[in-house]
Amino acid sequence: MRTSCIAFKILQTNLIWSYLVCFVLLQFIIQNTQAQGCVAIRQMSNCTGGNLTSNLLGKNDWQVGMSYRYFQSFRHFRGTHEEADRVANGTEVINDANGFDFALTYGITDRVYASSSIPFVINERSSLYEHGRTERHTTFSRGLADIRLGLGVWLLSQAESPKGNIALGIGIKLPTGAYNATDIFYNVGPSGSPQVRPVDQSIQPGDGGFSPSLDIQVYRMISSSFSLYGNGFYMFSPRETNGVRTFRETLNPILANEAIMSVTDQFAARLGINFSVSHSLGAGLGLRYEGIPVKDVIGGSQGFRRPGNILSVEPSVNYMKGPATLFLSVPVAIRRERPQSVTDLETEIATGTPRNGDSAFADYLISFGAFYRIPAKMMLNH
Repeated sequence: MRTSCIAFKILQTNLIWSYLVCFVLLQFIIQNTQAQGCVAIRQMSNCTGGNLTSNLLGKNDWQVGMSYRYFQSFRHFRGTHEEADRVANGTEVINDANGFDFALTYGITDRVYASSSIPFVINERSSLYEHGRTERHTTFSRGLADIRLGLGVWLLSQAESPKGNIALGIGIKLPTGAYNATDIFYNVGPSGSPQVRPVDQSIQPGDGGFSPSLDIQVYRMISSSFSLYGNGFYMFSPRETNGVRTFRETLNPILANEAIMSVTDQFAARLGINFSVSHSLGAGLGLRYEGIPVKDVIGGSQGFRRPGNILSVEPSVNYMKGPATLFLSVPVAIRRERPQSVTDLETEIATGTPRNGDSAFADYLISFGAFYRIPAKMMLNH
């Protein structure tokens, strides 16, 4: 009987791992959820921390951290086709996005943890079409973005499963960032005068919505030097639009259905392998898939959005010294897509003319971070 129970537990554990690996892989395969640049990806990973094992905290342990993200988008895509002429003739839209994320994680127990993340952004956008199509000008936004709070639980105890674990988390994104930030737009008012208008959706610090999210983290040791990792999250945005005017209808009357900004869902998934170069230094290689879907899971999907997704190869390095961890990753895009939006389809039906809007994407993303763990015993000693 004892042998049978042990065999059953082993089989059950293997089935759990099989299902979870399949779940993470599906995040890269599913195509009906549609991703950086003109696509308004918010500055976040999952709400309970994107550094796979960083939340393996003991009871009453703390971890503080800061991460930085930068990309420049300028390559325009319509569907999966790149419109290379935009760069060649100087009509491309250029977004420079800088994001700073300050995170705090607390171990409630050995398996349950709480997390908070406070992001700040500095964004700028250079374009012709937003300034009368005659001169290139730049608009800016900066400040606090949308704060996230999260709660997660590791399904297995560290003692029972030292070589691998799975964490499930829930989170909430708060509408703390400005979603109606404004700047001066030129050649748009009467007689070509400048006007103060909301900046483009892609560089707004926030979106104005309370958005719950679900996330998963998985890691599994293969040997003393190799381990697999995977994580993913999906953020649900029940609010359909935020009431902020886009002024797109002034560019063309057929864009009247895009006059107000949409509040969108968002998703991301990562899967890869880590390799220990030395006791302190590690390297990794994986795939990263992120984006904004055409339609939201909860609530309506009207208003202006640029749905899109980007698949990247993600090399990374990390360095650990005592309680401190540094990491650097540089995802490089291998596939970018700007699918037809809800409003694109509405316009196509109304006019009888095929329509699929375009978006600008980045070639790569730079992500750097530093984390420091504070054990409970250190807190007690102080």
